Amino acid sequence: MDVELTDLPGIGFRHDFRTGRGQQAAVISHHTGRRDLVVYDRHDPDTAIATLTLTPDEANGLAELLGTARIVERLARLQKQVTGLVTSQIPIASGSPFDGQTLGDTQARTRTGASIVAVVRGPEVIASPRPDFVFHSGDIVVVVGTSDGTTAVADLLTNG
Repeated sequence: MDVELTDLPGIGFRHDFRTGRGQQAAVISHHTGRRDLVVYDRHDPDTAIATLTLTPDEANGLAELLGTARIVERLARLQKQVTGLVTSQIPIASGSPFDGQTLGDTQARTRTGASIVAVVRGPEVIASPRPDFVFHSGDIVVVVGTSDGTTAVADLLTNG
């Protein structure tokens, strides 16, 4: 899907896109955090036929429904396709030795053979986090590897 970004001075940004069925829509991101989801008339792309206004919490909730579910679904499909490959979702608990530490500090792949492929932080999904990514309590770490490897990452993130 192609998305066109337009700066709206004093307001925020507009992200315009067209669905696979040809429906034109946009998300207007206000500096206040408010989001407007706008659907345009098929025959007159300058006429909005519906606008859904979302508070920051509602927008985050919708993003979580759309984004988090997608990555988990994809990983589940991948897990079914590859024999011996499992995914695991591991929370960074308060008191974890890696709360406030970087992904690189874990040396998870070297130590366990499993890979940290994403981190879910609230409504945000950080895919392929870099070694300098800093974990925080409440993060959900998505790990792919063998059963032993993902169990070892869970132990590593919990106990060090």
